[in-house]
This record gives sequence, C-alpha cells and structure tokens, in this order.
Amino acid sequence: MAGTVAIVGRPNVGKSTLFNRLVGKKLALVDDRPGVTRDRREGEARLGDLTFNIVDTAGLEEADEASLAGRMRAQTEAAIADADVILFVVDVRAGLTPTDRAFADVVRRSGKPVVLLANKAEGGKGIEGAYEAFGLGLGDPVPISAEHGEGLGELYDALEALLPREPEEDEDEVEEVEEADRPVRVAIVGRPNAGKSTLVNRMLGEERLLTGPEAGITRDTISLDWDWRGRRVKLFDTAGMRKRARVEDKLEKLSVADGLRAVRFADVVVVLLDATIPFEKQDLTIVDLVEREGRALVIGLNKWDLVADRPGLLKELKEEASRLLAQVKGVPVVPLSGLAGEGIDVLMKAVFAAHDVWNRRVSTAQLNRWLGDMLASHPPPAVAGRRIKIRYMTQVKARPPHFAIFGNQLQELPRSYTRYLVNGLREAFDLPGVPIRLSLRTGKNPYEKGSRQ
Repeated sequence: MAGTVAIVGRPNVGKSTLFNRLVGKKLALVDDRPGVTRDRREGEARLGDLTFNIVDTAGLEEADEASLAGRMRAQTEAAIADADVILFVVDVRAGLTPTDRAFADVVRRSGKPVVLLANKAEGGKGIEGAYEAFGLGLGDPVPISAEHGEGLGELYDALEALLPREPEEDEDEVEEVEEADRPVRVAIVGRPNAGKSTLVNRMLGEERLLTGPEAGITRDTISLDWDWRGRRVKLFDTAGMRKRARVEDKLEKLSVADGLRAVRFADVVVVLLDATIPFEKQDLTIVDLVEREGRALVIGLNKWDLVADRPGLLKELKEEASRLLAQVKGVPVVPLSGLAGEGIDVLMKAVFAAHDVWNRRVSTAQLNRWLGDMLASHPPPAVAGRRIKIRYMTQVKARPPHFAIFGNQLQELPRSYTRYLVNGLREAFDLPGVPIRLSLRTGKNPYEKGSRQ
C-alpha cells in the first residue's frame, strides 16, 4: 500500500464516517455523541486507483495527560507521528471552534503534508461554511460530505499528489502469496476489565491500545498485525462483553456486536478470564458463543501474578474447565499475566496448536475402522423394537472438524449416543478443545410413500 493516512480533528466532525467510506465497510462505530472513537483503528482504503493504509483516531481534546481523554489524545498524536499524510477534518455546519484552531497548530507543527477537509458540506449552506476553513492556514479546504460520498474526486486529486505510487503486481501472484501466507486470525474476548488490551499491548511490545482502571475503555474492535516467532498473526482486541440484560446503552450494543463479528471471522478465539474471579456465568456464556460459531478456543487465565497457591489453583481450574466446558472438552487453559508479560509464549503455542487441531482432517478409512470398533463395543440402542443401523462415516470438512454419519433411522439416535461418538472422536484422533460437528444422514427408503417419482 502507498503510505499511511491519518484522519484527525476534534470530536464529532465525522472522522469515523469518512473512515468507513474510504474502507468501503462499516468498521468503525459511528454515533451522534462525541468521543465514540478511542483507540486508533486501521484499515485498507481504496479511492479510485489509490490504495493506502487509513487510520481513524480519537477526537483531539485538551485534557490532563493521566485522564482518559489525555490518553486518547496521546494515541492520536502517535498516529500523526506515524502518518505520511494527515486529513484534518472540520465540521462546516458547526463552524470553526477554538479547538479546531488549536489543533490545526498541532498538525502544522508536525511538518507532515496536510489535506484540510471541510466535512458536512452538502448543499449551498455547507459550501458557504467551507470557506471559513481558509482561516486555519492549512491551505485550500476540500469540501466533502463523508456521509453522502460527495467530494471524493477532489480528495483523490489531493491525495494523489502526496502519496507515493507503488509498482503494480501480478494479481495471480498476489493471490497465491496471500493464500499461502495468510495470518492466523486471533480474537481476544472476555468480560470488561479482564485485561484484554493490556495483554495485546504486551504482545506487541508497545502501548498501542488504551488501557486503564476504567471498565469498558475499548469500544471498537481493533485489528493489529503481529509477528510471533516468524509466524504472522492478526490480533483482534474487542470490547468487554457483559450480560445481555445489563447492556442497555446503544453504543455498548454496537461495541458488543462488533466483538461478536470478530469472533465469527476469527480462526482462534482466546477467552480471557480474570484468574481472581474465574468461570463466572458470563465467561461460560462467551465460551458457548465461541463453540456455536465453530471457532478454535483457548482459555487464558489473566492476572495470574495476583494469585496465591498457583499450582494448586491451576489444577483446580483445569478440572473445573473440564466439568463446565464439556462441549469443548480438553480446551487448553493457560495461566498468564498481560501486565507482567508472563505466559505469552505458552499462550501462543496453545493458539497455534488449537489452530492445527481446528484444521485437522481424518481419512475415511481411519474413521470407519474406528467406527467399527465403537459400534462393536457399544452398539446403538433399538427404538420401538427396530434396530438403528449405522453404515459408515466420513469427514465433510475441517474448520471446525465436521463429520457425517450415514445409516437408517438416525433421527431416532439418542443424544447420549451422539455424545459417545463425539467424545470417542476427540480421544481417538486427538481433537481437544475444538467444536466437533456431527451430521446424521439417512438414506431414502425406496418403498416409502412419495419417494418414487
């Protein structure tokens, strides 16, 4: 991609709306209230034939460095320092404010190329308001409407002159490389204040995400590229998930929905528990969600540095996981401390091991030899005097492992027997901690009424 472009400006001028417009997806949360965006959010933007990295930032505000607003401002200043081009956005409907003027000076002092965007300039009144932006001394304002997609041609012209051009690559070669070297997508989820952002910062080795004692700091799901021992990883930091009954605020609902979307598109999900209060009901609910979505799973016991009697407690919690999480029996349970940086290598080894299991395939010959032994040791029960007959099975797909059993009257097979088969599959083919899907497929009876054409 040709360079990095950061979108900056005071709160509620339409930065996230512009970000979503340029990436072509509703990635960033958007709401009428100011201060929705807190962390830097990155995406791949396309504008005409330009492709570049775009960064959405928190609104610039004057605040004490130790406060949440001050930490948000530090994140925005870091984005400015890393950018090749800055898009400084003002709201022409509201007019210029002292905050706009103060932060125009911040942007000017950065020495980076700046494109001044006069947003919400749809209609005659908006165009008139755009002229006021000349007073910021950042050059000619580009009137746009991020919400309606107006003025993007002028924005293209401005960026084309500032961004470096990259040589074109053969599309077939790019697709082959991407498929072979696709990063493993790892979503970090859990209850609020479990330490998800602190853990991700420690993994990256920098204060990339906002952290603090306040619960619920993270709102957007933030995706970050990382390299662990030569293996590419795309990390997703998500907002804390509270019980549904407690989620009343519209913005929190959007944040949780964003986190659920990250789970659906992840390969491996790390459910982060607070080791001082593990296996709360909400933790179990989150694990159920991951299992239903068919993702590989790892349990992380965070804040392990605050725990006494570590060996005894770890044994107890592993036994509890086996009892409470029967649907993902054998799931790895990893003690760690995001704050102290302990256990991260062990966690990542467990993540890649779970990813391998999630992708595992078993040959049909192996499955049917195993099935024969299972049926011989414990045949299916008879229903209403009729014997259930299981003929053979095969693996339909991986990610997660999905098996199909073929036979007669399988719709009458008791759930206890399908559990017997699933547990046998886990043990025989070393499939711990991943969801296992089992489809029952009954052949048509040629003598059944309506089956003959």
